[in-house]
Amino acid sequence: MPTVTHKFDDLLNPVINALKALGGSGTLQEINDKVAEIAQIPADQLDILHDPEKGGLTEIEYRLMWTRTYLKSFGIIDNSVRGVWAFTEKGASIDKVDEKEVVRFVRAQSKKDKQETTDIDEESPNEVVEWQGELLEVIQNISPAAFERLIQRLLRESGFIQVEVTGRSGDEGIDGHGIMKLGDLLSFHVVFQAKRWKGSVGPAQVRDFRGAMVGRADKGLLITTGTFTKDAQRESTRDGAPAIDLIDGDQLVEKLKKLSLGVSIKIVEVEQIIVDKIWYMNL
Repeated sequence: MPTVTHKFDDLLNPVINALKALGGSGTLQEINDKVAEIAQIPADQLDILHDPEKGGLTEIEYRLMWTRTYLKSFGIIDNSVRGVWAFTEKGASIDKVDEKEVVRFVRAQSKKDKQETTDIDEESPNEVVEWQGELLEVIQNISPAAFERLIQRLLRESGFIQVEVTGRSGDEGIDGHGIMKLGDLLSFHVVFQAKRWKGSVGPAQVRDFRGAMVGRADKGLLITTGTFTKDAQRESTRDGAPAIDLIDGDQLVEKLKKLSLGVSIKIVEVEQIIVDKIWYMNL
């Protein structure tokens, strides 16, 4: 069975190189894909799940979360509220970092502050995996009818209209359809398939879904509580074939969080006491 050979600190410079190749900024998916290419991570390692029982993040995605956290704490990169990562002024001026120096600095800073070197823009990897895994487990255990209502609500909250669930009729792998409105001018007929898989979805499922949607919709949307293999991702955007948008378990729970659908965010303030020695000296 394959194992992931790259540690999170091995990926510090590949992340920097990936951002440079992407023009200084990129989404998580763009950065992860480019890092895999630069670091030459074997395809079989890219599909290994961090927690096979719960699904969600792959092991590489999990380690890259640590990598970004360390680079952010070191002042090299930062992320926007929309999840786009970019170089800071300091990061834009360097070509590489000393991995050991970054690790020493961040761990020393963490001990000094007596707390994790993260903020509410991106939780620490342990926190992310904890709440994501909990939510995925909840979704796995709700009834089929409740899952259908969840996906229907998710699509409506995301801007779809006339969303109908038809999966119970066994409609060749299509679970439902709706219309996606873009402003007041454009609309697209979309068919979707939503399945509670724990493992990885491969290219065969993507091809089967495309075969069912051809001639019946403008777009296809494939949702899973698991992950998509790299081959499945490539198949979804293959030249000459109708494009299919993919939403994996990680993206699904993030969208539920963003839309506050069964997920709430509690901001905890930490009191920090600072003694002003100069003030006392000037008494």
